[in-house]
Amino acid sequence: MYELTVKKQFDAAHSLWGYQGRCSRLHGHTWTVEVSVAGAGLDENGMLVDFHEIKRLVEKVVQDFDHQYLNELEPFNRPGKETNPTAENIACYIYRLLKNALASGLELTRVQVWESSDAGACYREGR
Repeated sequence: MYELTVKKQFDAAHSLWGYQGRCSRLHGHTWTVEVSVAGAGLDENGMLVDFHEIKRLVEKVVQDFDHQYLNELEPFNRPGKETNPTAENIACYIYRLLKNALASGLELTRVQVWESSDAGACYREGR
């Protein structure tokens, strides 16, 4: 089994509802998103998939987050059903958007979202 990972950054602000602490106030991060895909076979060029293709998919998803207040975006802005835009929830949301967008023969293994160089959260299914 082969696995590859791509990274993409975006800048965005958020605040955490119901949280008692500094993060309840509006603040921003340079977020880093890491997406890993896996598969068993390589193509005639010796690649699982072209890095460019995975980068394109990730860019398509995270471009809507860049320079935004995440609390105002889906799925974090549903009245009465507020979902905090935490690293955990962002990772899960990105995972769900990417899961069905991958080419046949590829498995999305994880999405990791870093809100700083030393604090991140990972979402994966079935483990």
